This record gives sequence, C-alpha cells and structure tokens, in this order.
Amino acid sequence: MAMSGRVVLERKTGRIKVMDTHQETQSIRFKITQKMQQAGIANSRIEAFLASVTQVASGDSGLIGEQDIEPAGDLIRLEDLESNETEDATLLNQLACIKLNGGLGTGMGLDQAKSLMPVKGEDTFLDFIARQALYLREKSGSDRPAFYLMNSFSTQDDTLNYLEKFPSLTNGDDRIDFLQGKVPKLDAQTLEPVQYDPNPELEWCPPGHGDLYASLQAENLLDSLLDRGIIYAFISNSDNLGATIHQGLLKYFAESGNAFMMEVARRTPSDKKGGHLAKRMADGRLILRESAQCPKEDIPSFQDTDRHRYFNTNNLWIRLDLLKQTLEKQQGVFPLPLIRNSKTVDPKDPGSQKVLQLESAMGAAIACFDQTCAIEVDRKRFSPVKTTSDLLNLRSDAYAITQDHRLVLSEERSGIPPLVQLDTDYFKTIDAFDQRFRNAVPSLVDCDALTIKGPVTFDEGVILRGKTRFENHSGKEQLVATGIYENTEKIWE
Repeated sequence: MAMSGRVVLERKTGRIKVMDTHQETQSIRFKITQKMQQAGIANSRIEAFLASVTQVASGDSGLIGEQDIEPAGDLIRLEDLESNETEDATLLNQLACIKLNGGLGTGMGLDQAKSLMPVKGEDTFLDFIARQALYLREKSGSDRPAFYLMNSFSTQDDTLNYLEKFPSLTNGDDRIDFLQGKVPKLDAQTLEPVQYDPNPELEWCPPGHGDLYASLQAENLLDSLLDRGIIYAFISNSDNLGATIHQGLLKYFAESGNAFMMEVARRTPSDKKGGHLAKRMADGRLILRESAQCPKEDIPSFQDTDRHRYFNTNNLWIRLDLLKQTLEKQQGVFPLPLIRNSKTVDPKDPGSQKVLQLESAMGAAIACFDQTCAIEVDRKRFSPVKTTSDLLNLRSDAYAITQDHRLVLSEERSGIPPLVQLDTDYFKTIDAFDQRFRNAVPSLVDCDALTIKGPVTFDEGVILRGKTRFENHSGKEQLVATGIYENTEKIWE
C-alpha cells in the first residue's frame, strides 16, 4: 500500500485531502491489517481492502466523464435468440447458481435475512429459490446445477437453519453457502478503523457484492467448482425472483466464448438516476457508470435514457475458468470502482462518529475481463423487492406461481406490473404493511395504478381496477370495504 500522506475529509467541501506524512500512512496500513487479522480475515481479503483504501487515500474521485465514454450500442435481445429455451442437461451439469443473500432488509424494518420474508402465502424468497433449483436438478438427473448462497455474517445462521427443510439442496462438497467478507468502517477524517465500545459489531460492515470474487477465492470455492467440472456460474440477487436460470441464455453464453455476460434492461424515466452501461473510449471495454461516478456537469447526459439506454439487472453469467485466469493476472484483486458511503458508526444514532463505508458492485467487473458481452432482457427478469410497494404486487393476484416454481406476472398483465405507491409514513416497514393488509391483499390483476396516502386498511374481497387512489386525512384509520373499485378516487377528510 503506497499512500502518500495523511488523509482528511474537508468539512465544507466533503472532498478528501491528502497530506504528506509517511509515518501516518504506515500507521493506517498497520492498524487496518492488525484489526482484520485479529478477526481471522484471510490475507487475500485484507489486500483487496487495502487496495480500496489506497484509492480513497490517493484522492481518486472515481469520476467518469461523458467525454471518456460513449453509449453502449444495440445489443442482442433475449427474445431474438433462435431458441429461447433448450433442454441441454449437459450445460446444467456444468453450472453453479449463486444467490447474493447478504441483505437484512433494514429499510423495511427487518432484523433478519430479507430472503426469509414471506412473499406469496407462507412461502419466502428462499422457498421459491430452493424449489427452482430442485426442479432443474430433476431435469438434469443429477445434483446439478450446483447451488450456493453468498451469505453475510448477519444472515448465515438464519438462512442455513431455514434451508434444513430442503436437505437435497446440498452439493458435492456438502455445503450450500459461502461467506461474504466484512471490512472495518473507517474514520471519515483519518481513514483509521473505528473503535466503538458500546457495540463492537458496529465497527464492521459488508463490502458490497463486489466482494463476490474475493469471497470465491477466500472460501476455496472457485477451485472446488472447477475441480468438479463446473465452469459456468449464474449470479443474481435473492430478492429478485425474476432472475431464474434460463437455459437459452446459458446456451448462448456458453457458445459465445465470453468470460462475462451481463443481463441489462431498457432504462425508463423512472430509472434515470440509476447506473447505466457504457463503452470506455480508451479501450472499447464495456463499463458500468453509477450516479456517484458522474461529474455534476454531466448529469443531464447521465439521465438521458435515450442516450444511455441500458441498466444492469445484476443478473450475471461468468466463466469460472476465465475468472480464475483473470484474477491471477490481476494478482487476486479486481480494481473495482469504489462506492463511498458516508454514514455514522451507529446507523440509529446520527450523533455518533462519522465513518466511511467502502463498497463495490460485482457488475463493475465487466471492465476487468478481456471478453465480455451484454444482452438485453425483458424487465420480467428484473423484479426486485426493495419496498413494501414491490411486495404488495408480488403478494397479489397480479403475480402467479408457475409449474417450475417461478413467480411471474399474470398473463392478463401483458408484461406490465401495476404501479403501486404506498405512503411510506404508514407502509414502509413490514410490520406496518402487514397490519394494514391484515385482512387480505386486494386483487390487482386488473389494476393499472394504486396510490395510498394515510392510514388505510383493506377488508377481504377488495377488487381494484384501472387507476385507484385512496387518501385519508381524517386522522384515524379508515377501512376500504369489500367491493369493486374501478378508476376510483376516495378521500377521507
């Protein structure tokens, strides 16, 4: 690690300033290394984190200007492939399915793995994911595709205990998960690892899903998979039930010879603030540019969804043998762009010490491989549950369960989900959500848009059609009674 000086965060500008003090540089390195070694963290993870700290300490802004990129050109679409599905069991026997399962869903008031939240009846995300994997194993006639969760130290115990109900999920190495790393939170001014005596666990944070590559190495899983003849991996988020193994995509990826393939979807105005796919002019490689990497003067171009048309669904396909070669070439560390999160050491205490949490995104690795591609998919393969508004859609009859255990939009929806907007003051947490819909979830299969403001609950047998809106300003909870509400606006004063 070759930082050139003392790092401070300027209070007025929020910019990082580096000052020449070699002794302090070495002190930061020593303290980070010592803390991580004492926690039993592998040397490969420590080196990867020190490389991240080097980026910050050097003052590297990570900004990608519009003059340095050009829009990604027209892409092959999934629907245009000659065969959208195939029954090639050979490829399934060479595949590992990895689900990112490190999130707690704290934004919805959860204190356990988000994937354990019921999403349809009593079935959780993990129930759907497990049954999908077992269904494909019936087709392959073996214990393939291999199945793994990338858990965090916060989700591992709960999820492994839950999945004991699916004993046949085990793989050839008798494990079904590997552990995402943890990294120290850093003092926002000095970059030294923080110490928080009231709760030492809060001194640590997950490093983002870009840690996938270091985790595969540190957990000795990459070599294990290759030794068992598994050369492809499909990786997606556990809260995105649209991200299922598509055998047509697997076949296309296998025949392409690429090391890395990203599923992207068309950006709409609602996606304008999210990251996009682009091509780096310096070397012609595909890259991801997140909003935090965009200079202020380029924001209009960044948000132009006609210019930058594609966003990353975080459904990725990787050739594991080429991943190993690339990691060896990079000496085990991918130079992924950093996401710098300014927070407090105790998220619930805004007066606690200010810290930096350094994260990276796994999709950014598209720029690290020599051979990559992207393919445009329908948004049906991107249906994450980030809010209770998303959850209401999935729990309603707008989504149906298929024979192969997928949760998909009902045919009546013609590929377009209802637009649901729930008042975050009354529906943000899962407890508040379940209380409002304690009687039943309304029918949304014929609903175009639903907006709810204020404390509103629903009786059984409520059917919503067209555009419906309920606003309660009365100061007390109001009930939507059993019945059909079509293009209705109901306001309680």
